[in-house]
Amino acid sequence: MKKQQHTPTRSKFSIFRQLCNLIPPHLVAQLARQTGAADQARTFSPWSHVVSLLFAQFTHALGLNDVCDSLRLHSGQLSTLRGARPPARNTLSHANLNRPAAMAQQLFWRTLAHLQSVSPGFAGNQGRRRIARFKLPIHIVDTTVLRLVASAVDWARHRCRKAAAKCHLRLDLHSFLPRFVLVGSAGEHDAHRAAEMCAGVRAGEIVIFDKAYADFAHLWVLDQRQVYWVTRARTNLRFKVLKRRQRPEGKILCDDQILLKSFRTHRKYPQGFRRVVALVEVDGVEREMTFLTNNFKWAAGTVAELYRCRWQIEVFFKQIKQTLQLADFLGNSANAVRWQRVTALLVYLLLRYQSWLSQWSSSFLRLWACVRAGLWLKLDLVTLLKSYGTAGGHFRLLAQPEQAYLPGFYPRAVG
Repeated sequence: MKKQQHTPTRSKFSIFRQLCNLIPPHLVAQLARQTGAADQARTFSPWSHVVSLLFAQFTHALGLNDVCDSLRLHSGQLSTLRGARPPARNTLSHANLNRPAAMAQQLFWRTLAHLQSVSPGFAGNQGRRRIARFKLPIHIVDTTVLRLVASAVDWARHRCRKAAAKCHLRLDLHSFLPRFVLVGSAGEHDAHRAAEMCAGVRAGEIVIFDKAYADFAHLWVLDQRQVYWVTRARTNLRFKVLKRRQRPEGKILCDDQILLKSFRTHRKYPQGFRRVVALVEVDGVEREMTFLTNNFKWAAGTVAELYRCRWQIEVFFKQIKQTLQLADFLGNSANAVRWQRVTALLVYLLLRYQSWLSQWSSSFLRLWACVRAGLWLKLDLVTLLKSYGTAGGHFRLLAQPEQAYLPGFYPRAVG
């Protein structure tokens, strides 16, 4: 049977306007008054500022002149976006430098809450069968490095000739949407930000992070809050075995209850926790990996499977770095970098919502490319995405990073 082809329908609004309309009306003006950004608005309104940065993300603008000149050429269509106006180069630079980035952060979270209230299924479990049995949220905490120009960015300099910013992110594995984002200097160790990243995690939920975030004082706080955590062990971990839970079987080499032996680490984490050693295949070669957790009810394979899910955050980082403008920044100040980082996540949110509406099942890169190519076309975006013939079947966003593979660890009963 021949597959039905969808023809994109005409719309009164451009694709860019349809995306901007997903942001609630008057929300930007309200947040501008609350954060003090409205006091700096004379001829360039906060809404025009947000629209300009969104346009820079969609088009991969090369600089301030690129953004301003492109918007000036489309000033007629731009004015239909709730009266947005094209900025001058110095005006946009001044706004990135002085308007508080807290406004952009609140705009992202308020827009996310609005889309979830309009479409409750948007934040649900989107096609990840291996973790569907966990009803409570699973959080993945990791960081990615945003490289900057050392000669122009003094606040992010961490070596003699290098400068970079770290984007710490807590990702909800079920919805594949960020829950907490923090930008800091690359010279700061990840463990120093662990408490801030997990401050909003509630009892019974699961947190997975790499060994860079494994600070035992913080792990003890999570245990006292009844939060389950899974991480990897460092090679210099000193411990004594309290109880051997099971004999080696298959890919599971060891499953013990241990207690920290060093005086300093034992003082930070005075009780025992679990240590699981498993064979993991990385690049075709089996390697031993040691996992730590405070949950004693899961099967050993479940612990390894949960840590395997940590590589999903690398999928997220790959998606945003391949598509969004996170390599070239429109300003050198810390405030300008935060503005551009948050608007990049806002663009990701809007595209993910459109992919959910159209049941888009191809790659996120192709989704972004389709939207960018027809940004000013007056076509209905949902039917446009369906016209590519990729909307049928099971919903998923394809992206495969270089990751470890744990053979034999498939869903099983927890216990």
